[in-house]
Amino acid sequence: MNESVREKAILAEITSWENDLQNDVRTDFQRTFNRWIDRNIEEIPKRTKTMILKKIDASFFNLHSFIQNSFIQQDAKQQILLSAKALNEDIIQISDLHKLSISQLHYLADLQTSKHRLYSFLQGGITGTGGILLTGADIPLQTILNLRAIQMISMCYGYEINNPYEMMTSLKLYHASLLPKHLQYKAWIELKQDIDEESVSYFYEGNEDLADPKSMEFLLKQIAKLSVISIFKRKLIAGIPLVSMMIGAGANYQQTRHISDFANRFYQYRYITQKSTYFEGGVV
Repeated sequence: MNESVREKAILAEITSWENDLQNDVRTDFQRTFNRWIDRNIEEIPKRTKTMILKKIDASFFNLHSFIQNSFIQQDAKQQILLSAKALNEDIIQISDLHKLSISQLHYLADLQTSKHRLYSFLQGGITGTGGILLTGADIPLQTILNLRAIQMISMCYGYEINNPYEMMTSLKLYHASLLPKHLQYKAWIELKQDIDEESVSYFYEGNEDLADPKSMEFLLKQIAKLSVISIFKRKLIAGIPLVSMMIGAGANYQQTRHISDFANRFYQYRYITQKSTYFEGGVV
């Protein structure tokens, strides 16, 4: 398929996905549940809420830096470059990946997302076996896995993540994917506006506050998931807490699947819309 035709087809898919995202298809139960969560969040004292949000922001920044500077991430970066070099020998650094076609870039990104979905599935299953340490480590480990998945997808589309602008973009993307589904469309449009208005910059000049009260809904849902796992871990099948393991594995897999899909569509859109402006002009 001609490259421009393929790019138009992907943009059409993204537009269709946007339309689905825009539709509020919550059931009456989901709307009632969301209102209940909103009321409970509003009852939290403002000072306490501000402190929690600041800690969430700080944890995102710290985990992002930890992942980015880890030896595992550096090795993964080299693996991406080696895979890309097999497709085009002229590729030397991450920014050179724009020399590949959108189909080739999607192939590289799909390899990474498949790995991280598997990691998330296994990690959730292990959490389901119970134990205070495993349960307590679930949220931090899930955050690390999902932030890392976004970083890998970013690099697969030729965007290096070792500068403030790309770091903030990936963190805002992660935050948007965690929002309740009926609020994700607005966050998606804001992400698109950021890159449509983007000028080439090393530093991020927009609002650096990530977490907001809606972010706390995701945290409450994660706590609820862990509570359900704790209940079902006592139900053994052949001596194994199979039900709690499947709950943990299934929930974490679906979460990583959603986040990686969200990130993949964003970087596809960004790559295609910026291609003529930045890539072909030799700016990026």
